[in-house]
Amino acid sequence: MQAATRLTRAGNLGGATRTIQQALRGLSSVPETPAEGDVIEVQAHEVVDPGRAGSIRLGSAPPLPPSAGARAQAVHGAPRSGPQDVFIAGEHSAAGLSRDYKLYVPPAAAGGARPLVVMLHGCTQDPDDFAAGTGMNALAREQGFFVLYPAQSPRANPQRCWNWFKSNHQRRGRGEPALLASMTQEIVARHGIDARRVYVAGLSAGGAMAALLGEAYPDVFAAIGVHSGLPRGSAKDASSALQAMGRGASASAPDATLPTIVFHGDQDRTVHPRNGEQIAAGHAAVVPGAAEPVPGATGRASTRRVYRDAAGHVLAEHWVVHGGGHAWSGGRSDGSYTDPAGPDAAREMLRFFLEHPRAGQG
Repeated sequence: MQAATRLTRAGNLGGATRTIQQALRGLSSVPETPAEGDVIEVQAHEVVDPGRAGSIRLGSAPPLPPSAGARAQAVHGAPRSGPQDVFIAGEHSAAGLSRDYKLYVPPAAAGGARPLVVMLHGCTQDPDDFAAGTGMNALAREQGFFVLYPAQSPRANPQRCWNWFKSNHQRRGRGEPALLASMTQEIVARHGIDARRVYVAGLSAGGAMAALLGEAYPDVFAAIGVHSGLPRGSAKDASSALQAMGRGASASAPDATLPTIVFHGDQDRTVHPRNGEQIAAGHAAVVPGAAEPVPGATGRASTRRVYRDAAGHVLAEHWVVHGGGHAWSGGRSDGSYTDPAGPDAAREMLRFFLEHPRAGQG
């Protein structure tokens, strides 16, 4: 997507279109999602494999229920006494698709139902890279919540982009949203997670998919975080994806339903900052507040606009990182597409999420 954007800005629209079409051709190597009503529901499964564990390897995996049909092993070395956090690898299949994932389990996770944050990486990234760059696992250890990192397959998209711009991956019950929702529900059930505190966030293509996923499954997720992403409904094919990335969505998306926090750099040359504005303003009957400087900020300055309903309830926050590009604000330099100088997007998203549990039971 970044290469296509550069070609577009250089006036080479034909080359840009060919670049995206080349990425889209990767879909032909996996089964297409059947038509609605004919979706094949494959039984979900999880495989914990220490050989596939990534760069963060701590302690040993907690025991899983015998009925789960999965095997758990130490992630690194011999089990240690006392509660430890772990980062385990697994695989999940549903809706005719299959994807790997990494799951961060906090220390003493058996002590009560914990929240879950689903993190969707951007193009060219993977779960280990995204975890390292966002620093979300460190926050999870500090505050005691699970983090799920689904991994896009290069067979589904050669650049590892989530297919937010394909019409067969934009609806409930189909394609990648169906797979990701099923994966989330499996993790919630398997690990006794608090179903009222399940959230989804992502960067770039992952942010666009988070917006789609959260709105397609408000019964699964409680709130959405979109960093440098695009609003749902902003593209249906390659050409409309280019237009939305370069200029912002041409048409307003349907009214949002879930609380949403948005981060976007005002110097983003890959995904136009207007997309962040459109996401935040997507709620019906919101009353936007003034854009106010964030107090106590170090490094890059930022402003935040809060959107409320008529009763004063916060529905959205829009953070603009001044001078920020296409990178995770406040991230760590050992991951790709990070801006360590910006405000801490991971911490602010978590704060916003925990202020918005899903109403009702489980």
